[in-house]
Amino acid sequence: MPRLSIALLCCYLLAAVAGEAVFLRARAADETPLYNRPCLELRYLPPLSRATAADGTERFFLLGSDNLGRDVARRLVQGARIAMLVGFVSAALAVPFGTLLGLLAGWFGRWVDALCNWLAATVAAVPSLLLILAISLVAGKGLPGVCAGIGVTTWVGVYRTVRSETLKVRSRGYVQAARALGYSPPRILLRHVLPNVAHLVIVAFSLRFPAAVSTEVFMSFLGLGAQGEPSWGVMIDNARVRLWQGAWWEGAFVTLAVFGLVLSANRAGDWLRDRLDPTFSPAAPTS
Repeated sequence: MPRLSIALLCCYLLAAVAGEAVFLRARAADETPLYNRPCLELRYLPPLSRATAADGTERFFLLGSDNLGRDVARRLVQGARIAMLVGFVSAALAVPFGTLLGLLAGWFGRWVDALCNWLAATVAAVPSLLLILAISLVAGKGLPGVCAGIGVTTWVGVYRTVRSETLKVRSRGYVQAARALGYSPPRILLRHVLPNVAHLVIVAFSLRFPAAVSTEVFMSFLGLGAQGEPSWGVMIDNARVRLWQGAWWEGAFVTLAVFGLVLSANRAGDWLRDRLDPTFSPAAPTS
């Protein structure tokens, strides 16, 4: 199962890279990309359809077409690009920030710990969705606002985990020996404490990633995510109003894509925890 999850994640990553190449090429040529180009005479084609457009070109729709005649498969690939981008960027904002505060609070204690705990409690007290919405509205609709909002609201769990582990590590013998030898706090934190909490940071990154993807899909569904691009949330919102016309394929394939990415990322995160956490031992089977 872990190998299957990792292989599926690699497929999503390859799709995202391909989608990014198509997006950059269209932007460099200053033209509307094919996945955003309407073709009204090819609307509502079911999966595995072949049809001829008005310009005489024959097109094959692997996953069907939407209400504007756009290829669902091409738009699904672009949705994977947006999901992977938001997942990586928001996790890259939240995890380092939470790790830094956790290290400082756990090592120095006293007023530093009190200040960091107050900041974490303040952020945790605000409903995360409302905070993400507020940040997105302030920063402007689009991916930068969504990434900033998710990054600001998801570092608290990382901070608390790293802080508690730092409190345990700083009392161990090798850390006490380093302090007795006169090593500076930055050197001890970087060479002795951080390597012993690195597995938690990696696992936290793998868990923040699918959570960020799910949040971005929801935000795009509300109209606050990607603008002018086929995010999975935009596609779900578009497919929702077309179900009564019998066009089920867009909503079905997008839902499967979101489900596959989130499930495989969570399974890969569990596998990383089992492999990297030296203190973790799986529960013994019950008879």
